[in-house]
Amino acid sequence: MASFSKYLYTTTLAGLLAVGAMAANAETFRWAATADPQTMDPHAVSSAPVLSFLNNVYEGLVRRGKDMSIEPSLAVSWEPLDGDNGWRFNLREGVKFHDGADFTAEDVMFSYTRAADEVSDVRSWFAPVTEVRVVDDFTIDFVTSTPNLLFPDSIANFMILDSDWATSNDAALPARDAENFATRNTNGTGPFMVSARDPGVETRLKPNADWWDTAEHNVTEAILTPIGNAATGLAALLSGEIDFIEPVPLQDVAQVEGREGFTVLKGEETRVIMFGFGHEHEKLLYSSDVTDENPFTDPRVRLAAAHAINIDAIDRVVMRGMIEPASQLVPEGISGFSEANADRPAYDPDRAKELLTEAGYPDGFSFGLKCTNDRYINDEALCRAAASMFAAVGLKAELTTVPVRNYWEELRADDFDMYLLGWSPGTFDAEHPIRFLMHSQDDAAKLGSWNFGNYSNTRVDELLPEIQQELNPAARQALIDEVVSITQDEVAYVPLYTQPLIWAMKDSIELTQRADNFLMLRWVTVN
Repeated sequence: MASFSKYLYTTTLAGLLAVGAMAANAETFRWAATADPQTMDPHAVSSAPVLSFLNNVYEGLVRRGKDMSIEPSLAVSWEPLDGDNGWRFNLREGVKFHDGADFTAEDVMFSYTRAADEVSDVRSWFAPVTEVRVVDDFTIDFVTSTPNLLFPDSIANFMILDSDWATSNDAALPARDAENFATRNTNGTGPFMVSARDPGVETRLKPNADWWDTAEHNVTEAILTPIGNAATGLAALLSGEIDFIEPVPLQDVAQVEGREGFTVLKGEETRVIMFGFGHEHEKLLYSSDVTDENPFTDPRVRLAAAHAINIDAIDRVVMRGMIEPASQLVPEGISGFSEANADRPAYDPDRAKELLTEAGYPDGFSFGLKCTNDRYINDEALCRAAASMFAAVGLKAELTTVPVRNYWEELRADDFDMYLLGWSPGTFDAEHPIRFLMHSQDDAAKLGSWNFGNYSNTRVDELLPEIQQELNPAARQALIDEVVSITQDEVAYVPLYTQPLIWAMKDSIELTQRADNFLMLRWVTVN
């Protein structure tokens, strides 16, 4: 199994935060991000802006530390079940929800039932689970279909709601594409509480004075302001209106680094940016010249698209030399990365044209390319550059860019021919994107929930449970290698690069930059 120590580190301003820093004066912390969390419901949308923000408010059985390792949270310990496949979690006693209600195993059971429901966007986390049993008020068992060493890691973002609060407010189930009480209101056990929210405008948080853990921050109020225009956000930072912003426009990094009183933190996220296809679409939706079929069902056409991409030019012109090319759906260094399949398709426009001719499209064809314009770093510029590269080989992309708040709904409605996606493995293991992005869509089994184009391969589906239960590292890696080989041969996706982490802040701010791009307020100090 490949080492993922590359991602088990943190970058902090002025070193790792010590408890002694609490002597600093308590302060308001103001930060800006390009995307506002579209919901306050931790089971409604499985996206980084939502999960990152809500990890400050809600907590799970386990959590990730500064070095990305798993550590206790609402569970103080866990161990394999005796006589069953699965895990027993021993829960923390004396924990209170923000409204003063006691935390017990019944809240975990309720949250599991809610998060695993067919209307939940995080239900794939629980695909291996066959039964959940409350043993007593502070003990709960998760039974899995096979041995599953990764299960505790896989639920690091599974957040617990108060069952009485949710049911009494008609929020027993998450509302993914609509609203209920939990969409705008919160009641967690975490270090911060939402004190006011105006969606798309401003969200205010205050510390939870009764939090069970020791506070390592001095923030008395935290204010998130979503600023969709990166230049506007940068201007707000440099003028002193905000203390922190992510991401920083790549073209402005040098400007910030040259300004006294400000610091830029650079890192590499675990998120791979890629293009996906409508594999199951019978015909193109946005073509002016091919109206009765879908050329992207032919792997030769998908490979032509891959050969059309000049990743070095994208790195140089769009991403300012800050990206690492990707050959698969996890970056090098992540557990399960396939060294045997580390090469990506070369930039070869002549070969792309040959493949299109072989597939019966010597003159190419037009199609729709759907992208976000406010979710990933320079996402719209990336898609414009890619559209130009596609056009050079005869693939004429009709580009549509939309805000992320509308994007997932359009992808779920199959409203695309080709689309942009970024994926960060929540378990820091290659099994994660296989489960979410490569397995055939299977609502009953809670698999393939983010496989929007419904790529499907019987052998890949067969290999997933084998990967999940294989205990021998070499044998497990061989299974993953087979999946990567199949999906590369079939060009299930076109991986592009690993997204960089670019944060900027005032010199007076101390915080931790994690490889998952989550800003954890419990590690913020305002000096």
